[in-house]
Amino acid sequence: MNPLSRRNVLKALAATPAAGMVAGLAAGAGTATLIGAPRIARAAEFDFKYGNNLPLTHPLNVRSHEAAERIRRETNGRVDIQIFPNNQLGGDTDMLSQVRSGGITFFTPSALVIATLVPVAAINAVGFAFADYGQVWSAMDGKLGEHVRGAISKVGLHAFEKMWDNGFRQMTSGAKPIQTAADMDGLKIRVPVSPLSIAMFKSLSAAPASLQFSEVYSSLQTRIVDAQENPLPIIQVAKLYEVQKYCALSNHIWDGFWFIANGRAWRGLPADLQKIVSTAINDAGVQQREDIKALNQSVQADLQSKGLTFNQPAPDSFRAKLRDSGFYGEWKGRFGDEAWALLESAVGKLA
Repeated sequence: MNPLSRRNVLKALAATPAAGMVAGLAAGAGTATLIGAPRIARAAEFDFKYGNNLPLTHPLNVRSHEAAERIRRETNGRVDIQIFPNNQLGGDTDMLSQVRSGGITFFTPSALVIATLVPVAAINAVGFAFADYGQVWSAMDGKLGEHVRGAISKVGLHAFEKMWDNGFRQMTSGAKPIQTAADMDGLKIRVPVSPLSIAMFKSLSAAPASLQFSEVYSSLQTRIVDAQENPLPIIQVAKLYEVQKYCALSNHIWDGFWFIANGRAWRGLPADLQKIVSTAINDAGVQQREDIKALNQSVQADLQSKGLTFNQPAPDSFRAKLRDSGFYGEWKGRFGDEAWALLESAVGKLA
């Protein structure tokens, strides 16, 4: 596989409108491209592999490629990072295993993926915890993120300080808009196979159904389910606007990517190189957040033009329902008092 230059990667992104960029999220499995700058003449002192599950046009890969180039330049070629996008090195479970064993050095699992190893990592996905990105970054760039990184380190992994954005999840429906928690009563809604998500929707008195994503469109079309929830770009690429009328910008769950490294490989880097790598990766993560923000804005405008009606429900009634049903109390117990207190310091009282 021939490596691509930064120019080609950026051309691919520039030539891809929001809809096309996101289409790659679902259809990019056919891409078999190794992202990386052309090889320098001499071998790098530290030659690392980084795997992820997104296509090369996604902002995560564009920004990580820029970071890899910066690292190569600022270390005078001592550190070379090859990027393998689009599940080239396996699925999330495979890559998580590989980064733990040292088969690859870097990986960007979502918080819900790494939570299979580090349960507290799922705390950012507590229902209706974050009202907006201001609260997200206050928590995850602050003491809550530090707490989670400490837990990740205990399983032999190093997590960089800045999380990368995977977006808020929103709810769509067909019969009526979702304005308050009362609109969830008996609502047949498709949810992913996630204990936290299923528990949340049950606590809202909905009727969650765990279906494969490939079944979502037909299930909405035939009214097996009446609603679903996903980030806006997924709603767009799956053309769910054809079988749904309303979209509530509920921000009910936020998830992000932890940029992690194999602990032994990270400790083996000299301190001066660690500083260069950390700075480049963290800076790229902050830039990727802005990319996702702009992408979501363009996607919403496109969905509106296709007939999807948006509303922005206040989180108060949903939080009250989750509190009264015991959802917050249960998950406070699962995550622990310390982690929960750090979450509430950023978002306010939940349980």
